[in-house]
Amino acid sequence: MVDVLTHVFSTFIAKGGQVSHVRGGLSSPCSALVVGDRSMSRSVLLLAALTAVSRRGMKVLFFTRTQIQTLPPSVQSCLPNLSPDSLKMIKFCYPQTLEELLLQVASLHEPVNTSPTAPSLVIVDRLQNFLCGPGGGGGFHQGEQSCAAHLSALLLDTAAFLTQVLECRAPGLAPCRLLASFQLELEAGPADPGHPHPVLAVLDRYFPARCTLDRDESYAAAAAGLEEVWRVDLSGAGPTDPTDRTSQEWQLVVFTNGLMEFRSV
Repeated sequence: MVDVLTHVFSTFIAKGGQVSHVRGGLSSPCSALVVGDRSMSRSVLLLAALTAVSRRGMKVLFFTRTQIQTLPPSVQSCLPNLSPDSLKMIKFCYPQTLEELLLQVASLHEPVNTSPTAPSLVIVDRLQNFLCGPGGGGGFHQGEQSCAAHLSALLLDTAAFLTQVLECRAPGLAPCRLLASFQLELEAGPADPGHPHPVLAVLDRYFPARCTLDRDESYAAAAAGLEEVWRVDLSGAGPTDPTDRTSQEWQLVVFTNGLMEFRSV
């Protein structure tokens, strides 16, 4: 999955920018978790989906609770000439509960859902919405860590199954990648790297790569007159030592006219 995200950042890098490589780069795990602001996380997920279908010919399955009527302006500005045929390569599914999501993901093992071509990118938007208790009050299901582990394990097992299908039918599109987003509850306060959220700690065991989005509130960002500046950290295991985590840093700029671009740091 790291290859898809890196491809997105590199494709929409500012003119004249260079792609940076940190300490030999990252390995290429097939699952990655986007952590940060919910609106910006969704924009990154949609941009990844659209880039996958338009630039790499991948079929995408996108799970989210909230129906997507239109693309965010920032995403539209990145891909202004997107063809209707490309959009047809993305299938949006709208499960409303954790149980519905589990059922829909499990159904991907059925032949009818992998014909004629299996998806090569599965995206789950806002995992916290499926792990929250009824009413959306911010609390998690009792046994939320078990729920997170169960869902993550099923997603990884399904991605492995779809990879086998792709290797038989369309080797050039294998393996199947998995991308999901998760936002910490605002009332929980800022994340503490030394004491991660218990659900996020579980997710990290299943998603070896993480893309973290942090709003840049620095004076330099404000003085530049830009509407939004975000720090993007793409981290994961090193290519030779899985215990050695490396990272690539980017800056995401969203201008007042909606144009979005990435800059290497």
